[in-house]
Amino acid sequence: MYFLNDSVNGVLFHFSGVQRLPAAFVINLARLVHPHRLQFDAEPRPHMGILSRIRLDSPPLGRQRRLHMPTTSTDPRAAAAALLVPGTTCHGFAVERCETVPELDSDAYVLRHTASGARLLYLACDDENKAFAIGFKTPPADSTGVFHILEHSVLCGSAKFPVKEPFVDLIKSSMQTFLNAMTYPDKTIYPVATTNEQDLYNLMDVYLDAVFNPAIYTKPTIFEQEGWHYELDLPEGAEGESDGSSASLREGTLRYNGVVFNEMKGALSDPMSVLDDAVNAALYPDTAYAHESGGDPRAIPALTYEQFLDTHARHYNPSNSYITLYGDLDVDRALAFLDERYLSQPSAASRRMDAAVAAGENPSTLAPNPLGVQAPVTCEYQRVEMATTPENALVGLGLVLGSALDRKRTIAADILFEALLGSNEAPVKKAILAAGLGGNVVSYTAAESLQPYELIMLQNAQPGVAHELRRVFQDACRDLCEHGVPRERLEAIISSNEYDLRQRDYGIADGVAIACDALSTWLYDDDAATLALKYGPVYEELRGELDGSYFEDLLRELVLENDHMALVELVPVDAAEGSEGAEAAELAAKRDAMTDAELADVVERTAALRAAQEAEDTPEAKATLPRLRVSDIGEARPEPPLVVDTTAPIPCLRHGIPTNRLAYAMQYFDLSCVAFEDLPYVTLLCRLLKQLPTREHSAEELDNLLAGKLGFLSFTTEVMTQPDVNGVRPYLLVSAGALSEKIDALASLPREVWSSTLLLDADADRVRDVLTQIRIGLEQGFINNGHSAALGRAMSYSSPSAVVREQLSGVDFYLFLRDLLDHFDERVDGLRTKLAELAERIFVTDGCMASFTGSDEDFNAYWAAAGDLGLGAGDGADTGRDALVVPTPRDRHEAFVVPSDICFAASACDPRRLGIDVTGAWAVAANALSYDYLWNEIRVKGGAYGCGFRAAGERQAAFYTYRDPAIDPSIERVAHAGEWLGSFEPDEAAFEGFIVSCVSGMDAPVKPYALTKRRNTTYLAGLDPHAREERRAQMLAATPGELRSLGADVTRIATTSPTCVFGGRDVIAKSNAGFTVIDLLG
Repeated sequence: MYFLNDSVNGVLFHFSGVQRLPAAFVINLARLVHPHRLQFDAEPRPHMGILSRIRLDSPPLGRQRRLHMPTTSTDPRAAAAALLVPGTTCHGFAVERCETVPELDSDAYVLRHTASGARLLYLACDDENKAFAIGFKTPPADSTGVFHILEHSVLCGSAKFPVKEPFVDLIKSSMQTFLNAMTYPDKTIYPVATTNEQDLYNLMDVYLDAVFNPAIYTKPTIFEQEGWHYELDLPEGAEGESDGSSASLREGTLRYNGVVFNEMKGALSDPMSVLDDAVNAALYPDTAYAHESGGDPRAIPALTYEQFLDTHARHYNPSNSYITLYGDLDVDRALAFLDERYLSQPSAASRRMDAAVAAGENPSTLAPNPLGVQAPVTCEYQRVEMATTPENALVGLGLVLGSALDRKRTIAADILFEALLGSNEAPVKKAILAAGLGGNVVSYTAAESLQPYELIMLQNAQPGVAHELRRVFQDACRDLCEHGVPRERLEAIISSNEYDLRQRDYGIADGVAIACDALSTWLYDDDAATLALKYGPVYEELRGELDGSYFEDLLRELVLENDHMALVELVPVDAAEGSEGAEAAELAAKRDAMTDAELADVVERTAALRAAQEAEDTPEAKATLPRLRVSDIGEARPEPPLVVDTTAPIPCLRHGIPTNRLAYAMQYFDLSCVAFEDLPYVTLLCRLLKQLPTREHSAEELDNLLAGKLGFLSFTTEVMTQPDVNGVRPYLLVSAGALSEKIDALASLPREVWSSTLLLDADADRVRDVLTQIRIGLEQGFINNGHSAALGRAMSYSSPSAVVREQLSGVDFYLFLRDLLDHFDERVDGLRTKLAELAERIFVTDGCMASFTGSDEDFNAYWAAAGDLGLGAGDGADTGRDALVVPTPRDRHEAFVVPSDICFAASACDPRRLGIDVTGAWAVAANALSYDYLWNEIRVKGGAYGCGFRAAGERQAAFYTYRDPAIDPSIERVAHAGEWLGSFEPDEAAFEGFIVSCVSGMDAPVKPYALTKRRNTTYLAGLDPHAREERRAQMLAATPGELRSLGADVTRIATTSPTCVFGGRDVIAKSNAGFTVIDLLG
């Protein structure tokens, strides 16, 4: 999996986990190579401005005529029905069956390629955002991470496309709406999506050649770069010695490097990932799930190049593949393409296999790794030690649920455990918190493995409470088995899930999410290709089960009578006992055991790798890749108009966006009335609302009511940077969504929460629990998403808006919260009073702007029910609307120590302070810098997992690195970015590719909720409503000369922007950049 940067929309994202979604449609990006899954508020995940799109041609793969037809000319469902008749054959594919999938408004066709054995699922529907995916069953036999390394490596060139980084070339010059690859515990998937059908074939061509004919067989440096290799850092002054003296070699420091090696050092710095791995090993000790499919850094160096190649040959063949096609496309053409280009042709893998058989190898030894069922095992207790802070102590209770093919049981278990543990009012979570065993408890239904399991995780656990956790958990469940699981709670969870399923906001292209989910059953049974997608009848059946004892019986089986479970405790230990010291000692021993010739060979191989990385692709190699031209870009997607409806009781931004019978209502409350030092309390207010009783309902009743009547309700803060460089306008945002048939609840429930929550009578223990959970979440974010924390902090050194964000949700808020918890008992009374005062001051009509997205009928019904939302008018000028005075930003040059073996670094500024006008050309420059210069320098050579430059509109410019093994080399490379851009001399086709990818990123489809928030931000931030169109036009008009002229300004940004780092103590200690070092988690 790749860490990606969207320089157009200013989004950084890395797929490492998702919110708790219904197990009926688990988006299986959850447990990739570093699995932690949590439940968050039910607000839809924001659409991640997924990078652009591509088009690769049918042969010859060169220029083509202008094509502006993103969809086929016929109805896809009718065309498929006429062509794919069960029992017939089409282009070598036997059509096995056809099924209607009403949940996805599609028809599903299951096919099998007769000659190769490849399986194929086509979902015919009218979605213009088409998708293709090819997956392979890849259960690991060890924790060397071979399948993760393969996932990276096959995208580093192939027989047909012999360039170093075709994946990056596609990002730089394509029109895709999704392009990535994912390693799971038992499968590897390569999905793409695009709104243009020709693009789809281009992407398919590159990806299929990558998986079947990768360059790894002829270029061992790919394995060394993406997997692991030795490097020998010679003493200062010895690097230039030509004699390679024994003394200098012996004094050198031997170390490991490699993209996946460094990525996994970062991934396994997350205690939850470590715990999850340990639980899997305990639950499935005799199967592939006992191993870390992403690779354990302690095991990765055991993988040899020959093992790497053999593993590819045994698994990356058509008979072990699962292909998905989705959307409005010409399926006749697609099947012919697959058959003629790849499935009926020999591959590099098949040739290696044939050679092995010819050499006398037993064919049975060449089969893919087995994926077996684990017989029930009970792990009464296992202790796992990890070098991390005491606050990261965890206890995990894993319960195997049954078979992935028993969808009713899996979905029912997901509903059941959400009802028991999904909120602070859930009965079992309430019992665990009341027992004082830890700071928080979360659960996750892992439905994407052969034997799904539930993981109950106690966070911030007290020492030695593992067995007590199990006892409290079982006692609470036993009581529910005897007296019944509250039906109103089960029904509320079912209703909430049904809302999510109707909304279909997966955060990625629908077809990609659906392809991944199909494999959660299809991988284990060829007859189960659509089993995971057809959840409607299961929900109907489970609603019927509410009248009986089904859920109590299931709870008894899973918790009280389950002989397939594991109890694991993660115990923090001193960092001195951790892995870094052990790794250094191991490498020192390896160096001492090497001969002088072997040490010299390490130096020579590293030099050879560097030479390969620095070598430019030949013009002939580059010519194999297609280049979409600017003239091929169609018209822009029109932005919905910004309409302020003044007929509503509250001024309302009205959005006429199709929503599939959903409605979204938002209220933006101006926080200019809040003093700067009180802003952290606003965040606490946001988090405590919904968690406390109101005048009308108890906390438990409210929890059930919100889940049953609304799709989501969230209270958050947003900070709008204003046109004035020093201008800032923070808001408290209330967002809610509901089915159209529940519009009355959309109007009444948010109002009840903000107007009648009993803040002055808030239970102290309940408040402490919520605050502790916030602290735990922040600490996890610093460890896992340090790039976001570093960017925010670096911006706060120069931007007043970022100063406010830090006070509301960043490091400053975290320090405030930690101090508040340390002195909670003496401050709780004042806290209650402060929150009540703030609620009274904030929730008024003065400064409030509403927003509504839905049909005209829903709009009218909403305001008829909502009236004036129960808001007082405030006291006009006397309410202190100008109370917010933001401190002047200053460069703090901080490095925050967090438990990690890697680091995240960011340099950021508001370019307006440098007199720099960031036009659309800057987005093109950001694309070139991110995926050309920085990718090659920091990721490929430096071994960081991610890096980039972003120019997010006119108000932010930033460099960043993600899971970086070192700080100073990356800082030095960033400093030369402007110099590189100043001499940027791309050929015409390559440059136009950069433009195409930027423009198509702006044109990518956006879900209604995300589009609503984008338009609201345009209005509230004082942006020109036509700014996107102007920025797009500037991108289209950009020239290489214009980008070169930006080089000096990029140098100014790189050299004058303040820098912030989050990372491990050892990594920070090796930096000579003079940071103020702060032990953040203390």
